[in-house]
Amino acid sequence: MNITEQKKKRILMIATGGTIASKRSESGLKPLITSEELLGYVPDVRQFCCVDALQVLNIDSTNMQPSHWLLIAAAIEEHYEEYDGFVICHGTDTMAYTAAALSYLIQNSPKPVVITGAQKPIDLEITDAKTNLSDSLRFASCDKAYGVTIVFDGKVIAGTRGKKERTKSYNAFSSINFPYIAAIQDGHIIFYLDDKAQLAEPVRFYHQLDSRVALLKLIPSLDSGVLDYLADHYDAVIIESFGVGGIPTYDSGDFHKAVENWVNAGKIVVMTTQVTNEGSNMSVYEVGKTIKKQFGLLEAYDMTLEATVTKLMWILGQTKDTGKVRELFYQTVNRDMLFTSTW
Repeated sequence: MNITEQKKKRILMIATGGTIASKRSESGLKPLITSEELLGYVPDVRQFCCVDALQVLNIDSTNMQPSHWLLIAAAIEEHYEEYDGFVICHGTDTMAYTAAALSYLIQNSPKPVVITGAQKPIDLEITDAKTNLSDSLRFASCDKAYGVTIVFDGKVIAGTRGKKERTKSYNAFSSINFPYIAAIQDGHIIFYLDDKAQLAEPVRFYHQLDSRVALLKLIPSLDSGVLDYLADHYDAVIIESFGVGGIPTYDSGDFHKAVENWVNAGKIVVMTTQVTNEGSNMSVYEVGKTIKKQFGLLEAYDMTLEATVTKLMWILGQTKDTGKVRELFYQTVNRDMLFTSTW
């Protein structure tokens, strides 16, 4: 290896499938392109990094499961000392969940862990895949980069703040209730948040998740018996309520009683909002304030749904003690929550 090669950052690109690695088949797009083949489409990245490829999965991201998140995190942990940064190629449909999950499984990393993908396969003449992959490798090679992020359409998003908001457009992802970390344009990285120096704790990997977390999206007149059913199958439920948050009272059933049953069983109930931006605040209306105070419910505030789901899985993988769950839930990880006691 010559002197120039020694100065380049060593990056491990981990392929998991997704649209970026798909080809057309009789049954539709299917992940078929290998990790090495993906790199073949972005030869120019060799100018600024030395990159190796690793194939851990080759699936449509619709099929992504918590066990896969653990597999990806384990691959990074195994090779952590060998590389300066990591890029994960992933399908877009569950990318925000994976980015959030990895934010909890890999904490305080001074090395960047970047998740990217594409709206169109990399082997097409017109595609966003080459740009996204090249940008991700460039960002992973940057001295200022750290922690888990999404890089997509020239935007760098904290791993806990990403959300797919468009199904077809190249600008598919937004940063919810938090600024973009950086922008990438014409090979240049412009940082809006440059705070790597504040990273004080050593990197820590976690190895357990509890997938028994359910989501209940309220609609007008939903029967509260759904909550009773979920209580028999899950350790925690996230109730996606209307507006700033609250629990309805309907003739068809008593949600208050259903929530009480969850709490008395020592299970976790988290309230969040169906509204994407600005977060919840259950103290505003009687329908929220009363039940939160009565049962001490957790509230997601400005967290994304994807972060709320995966954070609960991470916490419950460590403890079922309700007091400890509450403590960990309100502990900020990778910019996931701007919660303060003034809410």
